[in-house]
Amino acid sequence: MDGNRFLANLKDDFRRGALAQRDALTPEARADAATRVTTRKLPLELPSGAIVAGYSPINSEFDPFPLMRALAERGATLALPVIIARDHALIFRAWKPDEGLVRGPFGIFQPSSDADEVDPDIVLVPLAAFDRAGHRIGYGRGYYDRTLENLRAMKKITVIGIAFAVQEIETVPRLPHDEQLDCVLTERELIDLRSL
Repeated sequence: MDGNRFLANLKDDFRRGALAQRDALTPEARADAATRVTTRKLPLELPSGAIVAGYSPINSEFDPFPLMRALAERGATLALPVIIARDHALIFRAWKPDEGLVRGPFGIFQPSSDADEVDPDIVLVPLAAFDRAGHRIGYGRGYYDRTLENLRAMKKITVIGIAFAVQEIETVPRLPHDEQLDCVLTERELIDLRSL
């Protein structure tokens, strides 16, 4: 077995363990965590009109919508990701909290195709597991790695992983294509990794 295949299998094991920890949280604990992060100060200025891309939570994912609403009240423009094709980078479409969403691939809610496409300044990223070096384990499809690589080639962005504290693991096995997080935000703390 080659090294990359071994690391991919190891990531699968860590993913399953972290998702089981996340799934074990009660709905009340998840809702409380989503509210608590709205009071945490982000480690960057939020100029008026800055575009913040969140995500529509699935399964037991951390719900970023309360945080997104709080950021919109501070002047941010919001966006959500859209899957346009398998093995392709995501695009982002503008979205306001009072606007409806349509069901996209994998049953994930996203803005309709008539919403404007935008390039975010801050990207809130879902994840299965993370470590304190800014590495994340996603769901194995590579959408965010491709997307972040493309965005970083175009402009300076800040990438913030959103997770429950129980999703932290000691060390994420890193593959060459894996994109690093700038920060991780949990219900307990903000981990700023930009100086590492």
